[in-house]
Amino acid sequence: MLAGRYLRAKKAESAISVTAWLALIAMALSVATLIVVMSVMNGFHDKLLSRILGLNGHIHIQYPGTAYGDIADDVRALPGVRAVVPLVEGQALASAGHGTAQGAMLRGIAPADFAQQEALAGAVVAGDLADFTGPAVAVGLGLARQMGLRVGGTLALTSPNMRTSPFGSIPRQGRYRVALLFETGMYEYDTGFVLMPLETAQRFAGEPGTVDKIDVFLSNIKDLDAQKAAVAAIVGERAQVYDWRYINKAFFDTLQLESHVMFLILSLIILISVFTIVATMVMLVKEKAPDIAVLRTMGASRGAVLRVFIAIGGAIGLIGTAAGALAGAAFAANIDTIRKGLERAFGVRLWDVEIRGLTEMPAIIDPAEVGAVAALSLVLSLAATLYPAWRAAKTDPVEVLRYG
Repeated sequence: MLAGRYLRAKKAESAISVTAWLALIAMALSVATLIVVMSVMNGFHDKLLSRILGLNGHIHIQYPGTAYGDIADDVRALPGVRAVVPLVEGQALASAGHGTAQGAMLRGIAPADFAQQEALAGAVVAGDLADFTGPAVAVGLGLARQMGLRVGGTLALTSPNMRTSPFGSIPRQGRYRVALLFETGMYEYDTGFVLMPLETAQRFAGEPGTVDKIDVFLSNIKDLDAQKAAVAAIVGERAQVYDWRYINKAFFDTLQLESHVMFLILSLIILISVFTIVATMVMLVKEKAPDIAVLRTMGASRGAVLRVFIAIGGAIGLIGTAAGALAGAAFAANIDTIRKGLERAFGVRLWDVEIRGLTEMPAIIDPAEVGAVAALSLVLSLAATLYPAWRAAKTDPVEVLRYG
């Protein structure tokens, strides 16, 4: 009760009240900022990982050649294997007949595998899956917009692989009907990938009966190491086996390091805001010295005075932390909507899809991280009260009352 009265300063002591409010607001903002940034980092990591693994296998069998059918059947029989997808991959020059041409990644996939792959089938925004057969292609929505393509249009592809003709070696070319448009939410795929039925891609590449790799999708990614060993044992010397971590290790390691560094840097903001609590408490102790002296002469112990001022600092830290946690969680939960609103209002681009690789700003609020941030904030807040509270407890009532 006494701590509350001290926080509600009189008009003559308004400077203390203002400083206390500033300390509380600083604490709330620092906690909210840390929660928002960490939530965005979590969301970015999770969304990118889920989409990469949804579009690419957990385990890759590289260069299986013409033996891919036998290898695929053997791996498919393993328990815990959800899908086995043979693929042809390569580069091509895509043109739409409007004077526009662009490099694209070409991926050949069997129509049945396309339909069963949720990340692909669920990303189709135009066209019918039944039309993905024969001389047909599925084009990323971003690439289609850049080239003015629609379902039913024609896409010309030129391969760097050469074929022999009466006039010598010339690039392989073909014209294909646009059967599907897809939008995965990943910039790289939506603006740079063209999918083609497997047999059509094999003919276009000039390598009928072969594939470049086999993607293996697992029912449980936690079994990755054991499943990779089982796949490698089956494949033997027929092909190379590696998992998704081999390709993306450097990227995700960098992302994890960035997350840890951001947490450390933003934690320093909380530490800085703690100094406003120290300043507030020092001012309060100085202002309330006569009151402390009266309390001491009435029999209050030093421990009682110490507890009063620790309670004051703790209240500032607790309220600021709680307000910051609630505000940060609410902001993070609606961050993409807020981002779009700010972009429309000010005409600026706050989220560059070309750099980030995702079309939306994701955020995942981790309760454990929120708890850790709140705990850190409270511990630092309480630590900030110790010195001012100690000074208050050491106040000599005789000296204060004698010299005012």
